[in-house]
Amino acid sequence: MPVTADQARKIALSLPEAEEKSHFDRPDFRVRNKIFASLHAAEKRIVVKLGPEEQAMLVESEPKVFAPVPGGWGRKGWTQVNLSAANAAILREAVTRGWRNAAPKTLVKALDAS
Repeated sequence: MPVTADQARKIALSLPEAEEKSHFDRPDFRVRNKIFASLHAAEKRIVVKLGPEEQAMLVESEPKVFAPVPGGWGRKGWTQVNLSAANAAILREAVTRGWRNAAPKTLVKALDAS
Protein backbone atom coordinates (compact mmCIF):
# COMPACT_ATOMS: atom_id res chain seq x y z
CA MET A 1 0.00 0.00 0.00
CA PRO A 2 1.51 3.38 -1.00
CA VAL A 3 2.59 5.81 1.68
CA THR A 4 1.28 9.37 1.85
CA ALA A 5 3.33 12.50 2.51
CA ASP A 6 1.55 12.83 5.88
CA GLN A 7 2.55 9.29 6.84
CA ALA A 8 6.16 10.03 5.79
CA ARG A 9 6.11 13.15 7.99
CA LYS A 10 4.78 11.17 10.97
CA ILE A 11 7.46 8.51 10.55
CA ALA A 12 10.24 11.11 10.41
CA LEU A 13 8.93 13.03 13.41
CA SER A 14 8.55 9.85 15.47
CA LEU A 15 12.34 9.53 15.76
CA PRO A 16 14.13 10.90 18.85
CA GLU A 17 14.70 14.66 18.78
CA ALA A 18 13.46 14.91 15.18
CA GLU A 19 12.06 18.26 14.17
CA GLU A 20 10.61 19.71 11.01
CA LYS A 21 12.12 22.81 9.42
CA SER A 22 12.41 24.07 5.85
CA HIS A 23 15.20 23.84 3.28
CA PHE A 24 14.83 25.29 -0.24
CA ASP A 25 11.11 25.84 0.47
CA ARG A 26 10.57 22.14 1.24
CA PRO A 27 9.91 20.53 4.61
CA ASP A 28 12.97 18.80 5.96
CA PHE A 29 13.56 16.71 9.03
CA ARG A 30 16.53 17.25 11.32
CA VAL A 31 18.12 15.78 14.37
CA ARG A 32 20.15 18.34 16.34
CA ASN A 33 19.97 20.61 13.28
CA LYS A 34 21.40 17.99 10.86
CA ILE A 35 19.11 17.10 7.97
CA PHE A 36 18.28 13.41 7.60
CA ALA A 37 15.32 13.66 5.20
CA SER A 38 13.52 16.12 2.94
CA LEU A 39 9.90 15.78 1.85
CA HIS A 40 8.92 16.47 -1.77
CA ALA A 41 5.17 16.01 -1.40
CA ALA A 42 4.21 17.20 -4.89
CA GLU A 43 6.52 14.59 -6.43
CA LYS A 44 5.38 11.93 -3.92
CA ARG A 45 8.89 11.29 -2.67
CA ILE A 46 11.11 11.77 0.32
CA VAL A 47 14.89 12.07 0.12
CA VAL A 48 16.92 10.39 2.86
CA LYS A 49 20.55 10.60 3.93
CA LEU A 50 22.13 7.21 3.33
CA GLY A 51 25.69 6.11 2.87
CA PRO A 52 26.71 5.04 -0.66
CA GLU A 53 26.78 1.37 0.38
CA GLU A 54 23.31 1.54 1.96
CA GLN A 55 22.03 3.31 -1.13
CA ALA A 56 23.44 0.68 -3.50
CA MET A 57 21.92 -2.15 -1.45
CA LEU A 58 18.46 -0.56 -1.33
CA VAL A 59 18.42 0.51 -4.99
CA GLU A 60 19.41 -3.02 -6.02
CA SER A 61 16.82 -4.71 -3.80
CA GLU A 62 13.91 -2.30 -4.50
CA PRO A 63 14.59 -0.34 -7.74
CA LYS A 64 10.97 0.84 -8.03
CA VAL A 65 11.17 2.37 -4.54
CA PHE A 66 14.73 3.74 -4.32
CA ALA A 67 16.86 5.84 -6.67
CA PRO A 68 19.96 7.96 -6.13
CA VAL A 69 19.42 11.73 -6.17
CA PRO A 70 20.91 12.97 -9.48
CA GLY A 71 24.41 14.45 -9.36
CA GLY A 72 26.88 14.85 -6.53
CA TRP A 73 24.35 14.55 -3.71
CA GLY A 74 23.36 11.13 -4.99
CA ARG A 75 26.97 10.01 -5.19
CA LYS A 76 27.26 10.91 -1.48
CA GLY A 77 24.33 8.60 -0.69
CA TRP A 78 21.28 10.89 -0.74
CA THR A 79 18.48 8.67 -1.97
CA GLN A 80 14.96 9.27 -3.28
CA VAL A 81 12.16 7.11 -1.92
CA ASN A 82 9.12 6.84 -4.19
CA LEU A 83 6.17 7.06 -1.79
CA SER A 84 3.80 5.59 -4.40
CA ALA A 85 5.87 2.39 -4.52
CA ALA A 86 6.91 2.17 -0.85
CA ASN A 87 5.04 0.68 2.06
CA ALA A 88 5.23 1.96 5.63
CA ALA A 89 7.77 -0.65 6.77
CA ILE A 90 10.18 0.08 3.90
CA LEU A 91 9.82 3.81 4.44
CA ARG A 92 10.34 3.54 8.20
CA GLU A 93 13.54 1.55 7.62
CA ALA A 94 14.90 4.09 5.09
CA VAL A 95 14.02 7.16 7.19
CA THR A 96 15.47 5.53 10.31
CA ARG A 97 18.70 4.80 8.42
CA GLY A 98 18.83 8.47 7.41
CA TRP A 99 18.26 9.54 11.01
CA ARG A 100 21.03 7.21 12.22
CA ASN A 101 23.42 8.71 9.67
CA ALA A 102 22.74 12.25 10.94
CA ALA A 103 22.23 11.72 14.67
CA PRO A 104 25.05 11.86 17.23
CA LYS A 105 26.33 8.42 18.24
CA THR A 106 25.12 8.88 21.82
CA LEU A 107 21.56 9.44 20.58
CA VAL A 108 21.73 6.38 18.31
CA LYS A 109 22.95 4.28 21.26
CA ALA A 110 20.07 5.58 23.37
CA LEU A 111 17.57 4.56 20.68
CA ASP A 112 19.15 1.12 20.39
CA ALA A 113 19.00 0.65 24.17
CA SER A 114 15.27 1.49 24.36
